[in-house]
Amino acid sequence: MMRKKIKFSRYAALAVIAKLLLITNVLPAQTVIEPVIAGDFADPSVIRTNNQYYAVGTSSEWAPHFPIYSSKDLLNWKQTGYVFDKAPAWTSGSFWAPEYDYHDKTYFIYYTARRKKDNVSCIGVATSKYPDKGFVDQGIIIDYGKEAIDAFVYPEGNTRYITFKAYGLDKRPIEILAYKLTKNGLKVEGEPFSLLKDDQKIGLEGQSILKKEGYYYLFYSAGNCCGAQCDYNVRVARSKSFAGPYELYVANPLLMENEYWKCSGHGTFVKAADGKDYYLYHAYNKKTNVFSGRQGMLAELSWSEKNAWPVLKEQSGPTLNRDLKLNFTKPEIDKRWQWDFRNSTPKILQQNGQLHLSGNISKNNLSGIALTVRPFSGIFEATTTIINTNNALKGLVYYGDAGSAVGIGVSGNEIEFWKVENKTRTILSRVKISAKVPVELKMKTADDLSLMVFFKQGNQEWQNMPTKEKITVNFLPQWDRSPRIGLHFNGSVSQDADFSSFGLKY
Repeated sequence: MMRKKIKFSRYAALAVIAKLLLITNVLPAQTVIEPVIAGDFADPSVIRTNNQYYAVGTSSEWAPHFPIYSSKDLLNWKQTGYVFDKAPAWTSGSFWAPEYDYHDKTYFIYYTARRKKDNVSCIGVATSKYPDKGFVDQGIIIDYGKEAIDAFVYPEGNTRYITFKAYGLDKRPIEILAYKLTKNGLKVEGEPFSLLKDDQKIGLEGQSILKKEGYYYLFYSAGNCCGAQCDYNVRVARSKSFAGPYELYVANPLLMENEYWKCSGHGTFVKAADGKDYYLYHAYNKKTNVFSGRQGMLAELSWSEKNAWPVLKEQSGPTLNRDLKLNFTKPEIDKRWQWDFRNSTPKILQQNGQLHLSGNISKNNLSGIALTVRPFSGIFEATTTIINTNNALKGLVYYGDAGSAVGIGVSGNEIEFWKVENKTRTILSRVKISAKVPVELKMKTADDLSLMVFFKQGNQEWQNMPTKEKITVNFLPQWDRSPRIGLHFNGSVSQDADFSSFGLKY
């Protein structure tokens, strides 16, 4: 018997393949998972109000403090401001884990910071009538032992509870504790009670609580949160009572390392316009790692029909061109700029297409003022043009901390390539140039963490700054934050640096 030859069109063949994939429940693998808020945006909290989403994240030692983003769809976000322009009087640094809450027509942000008088981390609170501006600090609300961090507010009927991580620095176990909040949300009542202890000694923090069908589900992060050796992951426990005891899920963790991302953790939930619940959290990109920091990620929450435990499925943000080009044509200062508030107080003036940078530099700061943006990758090319001449050092910087920075700048009639490492400042090379002619500078990194810097004037070609040895940037990242890229000034307060542009390409 002869077989009849069947001819398939290209489109018919594709249709058959697609139907087979659906029948066998095998879907094509997602090739890339993109962040929804790219760059260093750790410990995010999210809220939905007035058909808009708002997210706030850790700023650590960068000012302004606690960046706020807004979105209409949870995928496309734009920075709208900060919680604090200046650090509250009681604080000294370590601005971590801000948490949104809303009731009585007031927005609350409960946040962690170190107390100035003893350097102990406490939880403070700020309030506003708006979700992204106008926040006023109301002071410390939780002072507990050697460290209290990672606030999360859970409403139960007419009562609100504030939960937090009590760190085991005073010979007590790490645990999640809870207080009852006063009606105005500015104080706690009674004694704290324990929800969950770290009996397994694997870490316990960044909690978020949901209730479903009579169970309280306590989501938390375990492991080491930060740095190249991190092993953070998201887990869950549940209880019939808010106060516990909580049963650990045997199939933990819910979110862990995958092909593209690692050290997922510390997030909160929001109910979207489509009725689904989503989890905004952070993770490190495995390629750029600590050089792009813990980035804002999204996962969809669903529930297993078999055992009623939760499932978190990672979602991809849009693929965007995140290159940056600033020309300073407007008087408003771009909201993306940040600086190390502990070691410098910058003065920024923007007018007539120029950004003028100067300010006060602390006594032990060898690096000067760095006006920076959060990088989206550790592989980049930054450029700027300096248009004024004085003896102050003016240029580009890749900045980790006052004791860990590298840059290229112009001072008088010289170009200087410099770095600060281990609290020692080194001049890597110097080149003479023509004075009183605008100077263009370029800084470029490569996959192997090497750094090259260039300069030119007028119609010249780019000239590479020579060095005796290969310069790498592996010394820049700090344990809890990524380095930043930006403009640099190192001089007296009576001097300034005048820039006509700043560009960043990835």
